[in-house]
Amino acid sequence: MIDRRPDGPRALAARGVEARFGSTLALAGVDLDVRVGEQVALVGPSGSGKTTLLRVLGGALAPTAGQVEVDGRDPSTDDGKERRALRRRVGFVHQHLGLVPILRANQNVALGRVGERSLLGALRSVFAPRREETLAVYRLLERVGIPDKLFERTDTLSGGQQQRVAIARALYQRPAILLADEPVASVDPARARAVVELLCDLAREHGLTLVVSIHSLELARDCFERLVGLRDGRVMFDARTDEVAPESFERLYALEENEITGDGS
Repeated sequence: MIDRRPDGPRALAARGVEARFGSTLALAGVDLDVRVGEQVALVGPSGSGKTTLLRVLGGALAPTAGQVEVDGRDPSTDDGKERRALRRRVGFVHQHLGLVPILRANQNVALGRVGERSLLGALRSVFAPRREETLAVYRLLERVGIPDKLFERTDTLSGGQQQRVAIARALYQRPAILLADEPVASVDPARARAVVELLCDLAREHGLTLVVSIHSLELARDCFERLVGLRDGRVMFDARTDEVAPESFERLYALEENEITGDGS
């Protein structure tokens, strides 16, 4: 398959990346380049390594072997302060969102900048924000479609509304790169499409590099310019969406013999 990815500066890079959890090899020699401003979908069956790859790219998990670069820098070579600054350039929307249920929507969004402040400053921004901070949060919630939920407790919001709070929190961090791990796994198809389209629109508006892991092939093909297929921790294909042949998807999701017979774990 011919690689037609655009040239330009790299936002993220992986070279020979491996990740092990005990005897399980979750990533097996992954090579990946993501250019600044690209929108990329990671697709593949459950357990293929999509979440692990996002965690490695985002700096939450150190690879067992290989090298990762963010904005051309290897986080492992930086000191603690530089590493934290580099990680703040990467916003992350987690599959399980990671919101604090008893806090209001505005307070959860404010947590997006906790890492760049002292403990006292972080507490003040969450529990006694300045007017301009509240206005900035309101504008983000307005952009994601729920400005009226600004002061609502997060545990009273619907699943789709909570997802939008999580997206606003990631944007409040002011990242250059946005990673999202199965952001629509728990919502119905109509709301899933709305959330994915929102992520893509926001990435374009803010000039962000976007990498999303997603189960829905239909959404991946409709919304993303480039697809990376993972299976058993390996990259099976990496190409422009319109260049991925149907048989590539068939091989990606083909059942192993033990899955067909029910002998697999």
